[in-house]
Amino acid sequence: MPTTPATPADRSAVRSLLRLWPYVRPVRVRLFTAAFVAVLASCTGLVIPLVLKWLVDGPVADRDPAGVWLGALYVLLLGVAEALLFGMRRWLVARPLSHVEAEMRADLYRHLQRLPVAFHDRWPSGQLLSRGTTDLMLLRMFLAFPLTFLLVNGVTIVVGVTIMLLQDWTLGLVILGPAVPVVVTCVIFEKRYSDAARLAQDQVGDLTTVVEESVLGIRIVKGFGRHRSQARAFRELSRTLRGTELRKARLLATIWGVIVTLPEAAIGAALVLGCVQVADGGLSAGTLVAFLSTALALRWPVDSIGFLLAMSQEAATATERYFEVRDAEPEPDAVTVAVAASASASASASASASASTSASASTSASASASASASASASASASVGTDDSGLRFHGVRFRYPDAPDGSPPVLDRVDLHIRPGESMALVGATGSGKTTLTALVPRLHEVTEGRITLDGVDIAAMPRERLRSLVAVAFEEPTLFSASVAENVLMGAGDAAGGAELERALSVAQADFAHALPQGTGTQVGEQGLSLSGGQRQRLALARAVVGRPRFLVLDDPLSALDVHTEALVEAALRDVLADTTALIVAHRPSTVLLADRVALLSGGRVAAVGTHQELLRTNAEYAHLMSGTGEAEDER
Repeated sequence: MPTTPATPADRSAVRSLLRLWPYVRPVRVRLFTAAFVAVLASCTGLVIPLVLKWLVDGPVADRDPAGVWLGALYVLLLGVAEALLFGMRRWLVARPLSHVEAEMRADLYRHLQRLPVAFHDRWPSGQLLSRGTTDLMLLRMFLAFPLTFLLVNGVTIVVGVTIMLLQDWTLGLVILGPAVPVVVTCVIFEKRYSDAARLAQDQVGDLTTVVEESVLGIRIVKGFGRHRSQARAFRELSRTLRGTELRKARLLATIWGVIVTLPEAAIGAALVLGCVQVADGGLSAGTLVAFLSTALALRWPVDSIGFLLAMSQEAATATERYFEVRDAEPEPDAVTVAVAASASASASASASASASTSASASTSASASASASASASASASASVGTDDSGLRFHGVRFRYPDAPDGSPPVLDRVDLHIRPGESMALVGATGSGKTTLTALVPRLHEVTEGRITLDGVDIAAMPRERLRSLVAVAFEEPTLFSASVAENVLMGAGDAAGGAELERALSVAQADFAHALPQGTGTQVGEQGLSLSGGQRQRLALARAVVGRPRFLVLDDPLSALDVHTEALVEAALRDVLADTTALIVAHRPSTVLLADRVALLSGGRVAAVGTHQELLRTNAEYAHLMSGTGEAEDER
């Protein structure tokens, strides 16, 4: 199961956590105020031992009941003030921290929408989901508690130790004795716990991926009786995660053992030494009581160091995981792509000029044969000399994660679909048909060459504008957990209404929607799994045509339909295709006949262009493809 990249050796928890500052900055006033209030509350608690000293050395020693009651009142008021201040701190941080978490989650979601398809191909969905849920919860908890109390407890320890040293410096030095081993233990613990925390959070992401895939693929799991193997895989991941969590628990137990044991031993030693001094008359009983009360008041700030460091390390790894996604490069804007395309075109032109100069030195017979072949290829790949309609200009494409030196999926594709024309794209499995259609709405960026719509390079268009001109329907239809109407109207503008919905459903022969329990308001369920494959495909087709797009890209849109429904959809589509420029991936002759012309894609190149009848007569590969069963393909 893939996980995220390993944590770098020079990782710094502080540097990681500092990246949260842009999100914390808008609420910094309330957070700083909350920290100040918490420090004030903690210091208020340290005043109580001083009151006890006065109480023991004064009213108790003098047998003054009125003074004892007054001292008790002081202690009660200080305790109430401490509780109220801590309550105020909680109130101050609740709203701003929920805002920080919401803003980070919204930014992550927006960024995920802007990341290229290649990124989503690489990353397991469970890893992304865990970053938007579990990791952000850890960050909110860190900002609410450890961030404040690392400061509060640090100030409390410094103030408390100062008070103890002022009471009696010899006892204070005894209390400070464990400081060095505690600090050394914390340094060692930080590194080891950080590695374990990162591993555990990655494993949570892997476990989330398995759960999500099992839920979405429940029909496959049940259909093939694979529930035991899936349960076994889940148990293995759960067992691995449990082992990592136990390792974290052992590390935390170790540091707590050191942090709790050494200070407790120091307090015990100070108690014995203090009693000896009181017995010798070198120390008052009230001073000893105040000293020990202060030491006991510092037990929680000291004991919590391990817990706070553990939460801080988990927050640091959560921050790293969050920004691993946020740092991923989004899809380039139109200007960036246009500049890159221009540079690529200039380089290609220079290379072509160089090749042309070299070719002129060849023999006359070779030059004549080359010119003839070039003219033939140009005539078959492109019709017309203008750039209107949809046109591919020397398009090459290689997937970003493809091995170095591997051949491109598409290589120098030249194709022209004239305005109002429908072109079927035919080819064997792996020839690059689906990849080619994905380049039109810029789901992937071309490696070389360019694609134009009515003469305008799509790389120079804002994506919002491009995708308002181009509608797509994929072979594997995706529906959302929404109503039928909402799923279909997703392909139209905000002003689209009932008339457009009815027209689209009619074109796609999706009138079955009206027979659903709540008609077009029926919720289709996650991924539309409550519908059949053919019903989902028809709704996806309706979504593609509802906005009356100028350009339509259909990736084998009728593969899941029965023969009779396919014929009805094809008849309705002919009216739609008469008013649009369309590129249709086809596997069956019936779908090919929807198009005006056919392009044969072979080995990532356009091998031939013509009508269906022409290619049947002149191209053996095309005739062979059309005589087969038209199996569905997996492009990649």
